[in-house]
Amino acid sequence: MTKHETIGADRAELEATMLAAGKAARDAAAILSRAGAAQKDRALAAMAAAIRADKPTILAANAKDMEAARVSNLTAALLDRLALDDKRVEAMAKGIEEIRAQEDPIGAVIARWERPNGLQISRVRVPLGVIGIVYESRPNVTADAGALCLKSGNAAILRGGSESFHSSRAIHAALVRGLKEADLPEAAITLVPTTDRAAVGMLLAGLGGTLDLIVPRGGKSLVERVQREARVPVLAHLEGLCHTYVDKSANLDMARKIVLNAKLRRTGICGATETLLVDKAAAATHLAPLVKDLLEAKCEVRGDETTQKVDPSVKPATEQDWFTEYLDSIIAVRVVDGVAEAVRHIEHYGSHHTDAIIAEDAETAEYFLSQIDSAIVLWNASTQFADGGEFGMGAEIGIATGKFHARGPVGAAELTSYKYVVRGKGQVRPG
Repeated sequence: MTKHETIGADRAELEATMLAAGKAARDAAAILSRAGAAQKDRALAAMAAAIRADKPTILAANAKDMEAARVSNLTAALLDRLALDDKRVEAMAKGIEEIRAQEDPIGAVIARWERPNGLQISRVRVPLGVIGIVYESRPNVTADAGALCLKSGNAAILRGGSESFHSSRAIHAALVRGLKEADLPEAAITLVPTTDRAAVGMLLAGLGGTLDLIVPRGGKSLVERVQREARVPVLAHLEGLCHTYVDKSANLDMARKIVLNAKLRRTGICGATETLLVDKAAAATHLAPLVKDLLEAKCEVRGDETTQKVDPSVKPATEQDWFTEYLDSIIAVRVVDGVAEAVRHIEHYGSHHTDAIIAEDAETAEYFLSQIDSAIVLWNASTQFADGGEFGMGAEIGIATGKFHARGPVGAAELTSYKYVVRGKGQVRPG
């Protein structure tokens, strides 16, 4: 335990520690920007091996966090996000290996053209620099964020939630061993060594100008605080108020399978469906089976008047329910008058994260896909696919719901900027 693990830590000393971490990360970022793909990939391979080797230590640390979380009465959704087991530790290692297997984004030519005067212009990917990541609950973000930043040539300063402190430290130790094996600086991936919330404020202030970007990954209150207080650019991941719309042309068997998975596979993730919309033209055939499947799976259903008639256990939905990200076994259900009204509902109540349509009619599906202004839109697939790993990125830092720089799953390529490289043969600009 460090002396900064208590709220009463000396402010000046904590600030000095954080500023030193920022400077070390900036120095590490300069080294990473020059590191070749082979060296970074060697570090990533060693990190994955270290996580597997340290599995007993990581699980023991997680057990400490879980015990404290239960004493603190964390919700079931947060406990699920915090929990690690053999499968989840292996998933972390595999995620790092998948990131390693991707092409190095740094130096990749995005576009190339030649001007009439013979100048050859290229747009080339470059690292962002030093990225601060503030996250809650999920200790696997430590591995995901560290590996993605390394692959993209960025130094990372990670500030995990206090509830996952021991787990994140154990995972970070494995990542540092991987960096050492590849002769890369330890400060390339720094874990803030304190649970003092003042450290978050220092990160948001930019650590003396050493940070280039802040990425918040957590609940709405965390994201709002980061957006409100940050003195550096923010790549925001807002709440996942996700919808599944069942059209009149939907195959009922497919719809039943997808809706159950979209809501209940893991209720505590941002890609879980929170509102089910059913086409009025399909209500007579589709609504009751869908609702009863959910009820039988122990999911609380809150519905509009039509949905309430399906089963007496359906609770009346309030206006607030349509705005709510439950992260729990609760779903709001509404009958809408076709795809146009479904789109209006989603655009009014949604968070522009992930929304899906279940339909056999291609024209209807294409209308939905083009009209919904969300980072991810799906046709005949579960919203739980809103995940960088499922997109082939190995992992993600989050699902960006804004429209600047990156949108959707943020993988290694999304953690880059670009510069223009211009090659000439003595050209001068005429007067």
